[in-house]
Amino acid sequence: MTVSVTLNGQPAVLDIPEDVPLLAALREAAGLSGPRFGCASEACGACYVLVDGRPVASCTTPLGAAAGRHVTTVEGLGTPGAPHPVQAALLAEQAGQCGYCLSGIAVSAAALLARDPAPDEAAVRRALDPHLCRCGSHNRIVRAVLRAAREGVAA
Repeated sequence: MTVSVTLNGQPAVLDIPEDVPLLAALREAAGLSGPRFGCASEACGACYVLVDGRPVASCTTPLGAAAGRHVTTVEGLGTPGAPHPVQAALLAEQAGQCGYCLSGIAVSAAALLARDPAPDEAAVRRALDPHLCRCGSHNRIVRAVLRAAREGVAA
């Protein structure tokens, strides 16, 4: 069984059953390591990706739900030479410690800034609420997202 998606801006055909979690398809069939396995129950946010611009927990979303849609992982936000503004701000603010949570946080923050280029701190905290940072870097992460918004470089 094959599922066609637009993955990080490129057409992709994933030869994997539709009922397999999107996270497994991205990591195993597409070879992407950005979305992370954390809990398999939508409780940590490490697996978040964008589907048609909206953050979703890829650990519980079946691949079939993404058929024909645009899927963006952290790898699709930017490149090492031209990082997405959120990625650049996370680095500038030294917002990550272990970094395990940051891929999901980065895609959720990018989605927030795409729909609201000038969020206040409360809006950033609401958008990032599904994400668990076990290192306790939440305040630096929020500062980084506000920095990206302030610099006017949202996606």
